[in-house]
Amino acid sequence: MDKKELRKIVRQYLNRMSNQLYYQSSFNIKKQLLKEPSIIEGDTIAITISNKPEVDTKEIIESLWSNNKKVVVPKCNPKERSMDFYAIQHFQQLESVYMDLLEPIPEVTEHVAAEEIDCIIVPGIVFDCYGYRIGYGGGYYDRYLEQFKGPLISLAFDIQIVESIPYEPHDLPIDLIITESKRIDCANNRKEV
Repeated sequence: MDKKELRKIVRQYLNRMSNQLYYQSSFNIKKQLLKEPSIIEGDTIAITISNKPEVDTKEIIESLWSNNKKVVVPKCNPKERSMDFYAIQHFQQLESVYMDLLEPIPEVTEHVAAEEIDCIIVPGIVFDCYGYRIGYGGGYYDRYLEQFKGPLISLAFDIQIVESIPYEPHDLPIDLIITESKRIDCANNRKEV
């Protein structure tokens, strides 16, 4: 099955998820994430502002703030298909851009370079246990991750995990996936192949 087809099928599953299951599963994922050493030890955490049916990140961000973490969120530059991260202290520092995405307002936030980020939480729609993922098709993260050397974590519901994803040699896999029911050590799974 190709990436387009996988993306479509998993999106349909996500759209059928009940509100109760969505919020309960997001809460379970948040609890697991906050126990991760790279989150506990890291000072600056990069994360997206989610849109339903993605795993809810707003409560995660609030928990990170209450744990005195610097939270940085991406701002996309569609012309160059690039992105940068900016630190936010509250949700009023965000604005709605294309496709209802919330992004930081550069004039009221601080730009943060890749080398200052301790851990990136990478979004996606479909994942396999080796850390390969299907994103939203823009390639923003793939390009950004070429310059980042720290830990990469993805948050996903169980229904977003498939057996395998077709990937190219330039695709950069993530290290860890946290779902509502398990912790998938992708880096270790790749070593065992």
